[in-house]
Amino acid sequence: MVDHLANTEINSQRIAAVESCFGASGQPLALPGRVLLGEGVLTKECRKKAKPRIFFLFNDILVYGSIVLSKRKYRSQHIIPLEEVTLEPLPETLQAKNRWMIKTAKKSFVVSAASTTERQEWISHIEECVRRQLLATGRQPTTEHAAPWIPDKATDICMRCTQTRFSALTRRHHCRKCGFVVCAECSRERFLLPRLSPKPLRVCSLCYRELAAQKRREEAREGIGGSPPQLSHLGGTVCGASSGDDDDSDEDREGNGDGDWPTQVEFYASGVSWSAFHS
Repeated sequence: MVDHLANTEINSQRIAAVESCFGASGQPLALPGRVLLGEGVLTKECRKKAKPRIFFLFNDILVYGSIVLSKRKYRSQHIIPLEEVTLEPLPETLQAKNRWMIKTAKKSFVVSAASTTERQEWISHIEECVRRQLLATGRQPTTEHAAPWIPDKATDICMRCTQTRFSALTRRHHCRKCGFVVCAECSRERFLLPRLSPKPLRVCSLCYRELAAQKRREEAREGIGGSPPQLSHLGGTVCGASSGDDDDSDEDREGNGDGDWPTQVEFYASGVSWSAFHS
């Protein structure tokens, strides 16, 4: 299919139509050998609520964006190279069905299809394209992935200290390492996560201690020594969110709890109801 469609007029017209829908705000998508294989609307689990997003599967990239006017105008274009993609099917729950996770080193998020058949078609086509792209580039599959952000509505209390209750005045924040919903006091620290951003990012107290300990061990093995990393209480904008929604990049424009939550709760894979995360 890919070889048959590559460099054909119909393929060029389809790609041009997608470029036109994104307009000047989108990047050019036409490249020699690039083929548009399919498109459709999926529901993307965003920080505040699930939202419909238009997705385009090419033989080498996955493109998605917000829908302004169906088949006419899209915005907030995102381009993901397929060699960086790993898919993870998610268990069915009463609240959510036909879901899977799209994982990359810089961003991971959950989407759902309208039916089980549609989900399987998306997964099988994406995985086949990923397999072909890895063979073509000679790269190995990515093993480290950004944590998906747990949606705001998943909890009304801090998932680290389990004491702070969120309200209109007490804001939710997200740890860029684990994706947990945490309070300001439990996410005072910043840590450099080079895969995600050149600037230190907000992390929760538990992830900070683990990252700092890991850094000290690495320095000890390398014989560098020196003092351990210092807490960095930075104000202002926190850039380069690891794995949040495309509409939530301004989340942080604006105590160090021990935390009762284990460090690696498999929130999406657990099949646990969101209500279980409320006090």
